[in-house]
Amino acid sequence: MKTTGSLSTPRFGHTATLLLNGKVLVAGGTYGGYLASVELYDPATGLWTSTGTLAAAREWHAATLLPGGQVLVAGGLGNSLLATAEIYDVGLGFLAAAQPQILDFTSPLGLGGGFTATGTGFRGGSEGSAGGSQDSPADVPVVQLRSLEGGQTMVLLSSSWQTNSFVSAPVWGFPPGYAMATVFVNGVPSAGAILNISVPGPTAPVLTGARRLPNGPFQFWFTNAVGAVFGVLGSTDLTLPLSNWVALGSATEVAPGQFQFSDPRGIVAPLRYYRVTAR
Repeated sequence: MKTTGSLSTPRFGHTATLLLNGKVLVAGGTYGGYLASVELYDPATGLWTSTGTLAAAREWHAATLLPGGQVLVAGGLGNSLLATAEIYDVGLGFLAAAQPQILDFTSPLGLGGGFTATGTGFRGGSEGSAGGSQDSPADVPVVQLRSLEGGQTMVLLSSSWQTNSFVSAPVWGFPPGYAMATVFVNGVPSAGAILNISVPGPTAPVLTGARRLPNGPFQFWFTNAVGAVFGVLGSTDLTLPLSNWVALGSATEVAPGQFQFSDPRGIVAPLRYYRVTAR
């Protein structure tokens, strides 16, 4: 951890929303009274700037990034419980003609499969590196997935792309659930497309290796469907019913379809048996 720039106004009970342009919008909260002020954090400079004002000062509200790049601020507590809602438009400063459009896309997207999108304007203009803040020296589209629940983002590797289509390499290591896909061309984002990331059905695990590290944990590896989710149970008595086994944690997918589990108590625990269970 290291320090960065300080907020212009101290606050708590506020929201912080990651925008499509990589900046963070902080809105509302309270500090000696309910706040209507809004600030933008730029991770490139570490600086905060004031931007706009909420129509109603509020704290403990909700803020959600919309597919078009705006932020919906709703509810919360002000002088009373609030039912009002507001839209913040970041105003990315591009011409509508420069914005790529997603017309069709893969949904649900099973982990281990490739994401496919078709639309318009996926090829930008190759420009000099000394251009403006939205310029790019390449015309390759950049496709980002953002988890709607946890906010995790991933830039997809391309296996092929054309002016009106994009196909990614297999997607793995991304949380299941609803996500938003955005195509960036020369720094200009498309409206987001909402898709469902699904987990493939597990198969019988195939053990590929096991070892005890010197003075360290016991580890084992197995293969299964890409994106499958597994927990690991342990017991010193193989005859115990499964309900009496101890939950030890989750197996980690270290490569597509390759899973690993480390038991940190393996060095001190007596002989232990393991069961891998699908979640």
